[in-house]
Amino acid sequence: MSRRCDLTGKAVLVGHKVSHSNIKTKRRFLPNLLNVTMMSDALGRSIRLRVSANALKSVDHRGGLDAYLLHAKSETLAPRMRDLKKQIAKKQAKAG
Repeated sequence: MSRRCDLTGKAVLVGHKVSHSNIKTKRRFLPNLLNVTMMSDALGRSIRLRVSANALKSVDHRGGLDAYLLHAKSETLAPRMRDLKKQIAKKQAKAG
C-alpha cells in the first residue's frame, strides 16, 4: 500500500537529517495518514479512506466528503476518489 493520501495526494518526501557536525544523511518525511470511514450524504453510504490529518481538517472545513470532492481537482485525487466524485455529481444532478 502506498503512503499517499486518497484525497489530497500528499506523499512521502525525501530530505536530509543534519547532525550537529553538519553531516547529512538521507531520511524520509512520512505523511500523517489515518484510516477513516466517512459518510457520503448524496450516495447514502460510508466509504473507507486512507487520508492525511490535514485532509480530515479540510473535509470538515468544506462541510463533508461530498462538498470536498466536488470542489477538489480531479488530478490530485486517487482514481477511486475520481469515480466517487463522478457518482456524487451524477446523483446531485439527478436530484436537483
